Amino acid sequence: MSVRQRAVFWLVLTALAWAGNALIARAAIGILPPIGLSFWRWSLALILLLPFTARGLWQHRRALLASWKQLAVLAALSISSYNTLLYQAAQSTSAINLTLVGTGLPVAAFFWSVLLLRQWPNRAAISGTLLGLAGLLLVLSAGQLGRLLQLEFNRGDLIMVVAVLSWGLYSVLLQRWPIQAPGLVLMAAMLLCGVPLLAPFFLWEQARLGPMPLTWHTAGAVSYTALFASLLAYVAWNHGVKVLGPSTASLFSYLVPVFTALLGVLLLQEQLRWFHLAGGALTFMGLLVATRWKR
Repeated sequence: MSVRQRAVFWLVLTALAWAGNALIARAAIGILPPIGLSFWRWSLALILLLPFTARGLWQHRRALLASWKQLAVLAALSISSYNTLLYQAAQSTSAINLTLVGTGLPVAAFFWSVLLLRQWPNRAAISGTLLGLAGLLLVLSAGQLGRLLQLEFNRGDLIMVVAVLSWGLYSVLLQRWPIQAPGLVLMAAMLLCGVPLLAPFFLWEQARLGPMPLTWHTAGAVSYTALFASLLAYVAWNHGVKVLGPSTASLFSYLVPVFTALLGVLLLQEQLRWFHLAGGALTFMGLLVATRWKR
């Protein structure tokens, strides 16, 4: 595969990993506190990653220390903020609203790209965005687009808007501040910055709600989010942003609700309907248009 094709492949895996993360966020309501889930997720990811990156961190210490301010901002926007806000939003909004607001990521990436990078999306990206959005709305509305007009937005939706803006800004700054370090080393450096930034909020939540229960279910949820939704997904996303740019990479967020619906069929015995297939096909068509290879 070419470099662009590999980037597309890894971004598809990222969307699949985040679809599983969305299912866990829904299932964890009332069982796992949102900040606690985020804190232990990233802490476990850091513990697993450090043995493989300690040498690289030392070798690239000069470049990382020279960019410590940028690293702190990137870690705050991604490690400390985005998923914590997503888990918090899931406490007070419906799954369909959560997913619908999350589809604003391409718009947020376009906005920050124009504002900070002076990069306007090309016609392929715009066409792919519209196709992907059409497919996504078809899935979310269950084939009845009139249902979208009946949605009501609440506090959780507003929290999700902040999360989307945070992730869009992270994706754009990741391209604007190219830190000279391998992907896993950069990931470890951001975890070393992001986990301490999240710790005070975790301690506050623990003092208010008590410690997170330790069961097989909670251990499984933390392990999945640490391995797949964190390590695999973030390294793959960072690579995709560097190769395709933040605006095009953000379009792959449209796959998350499509994969969520498919996983619901496989894992939760939900029924597969025609609009799942049609919406998924439109979404994939949009991604093909947006990431088409130059002749």
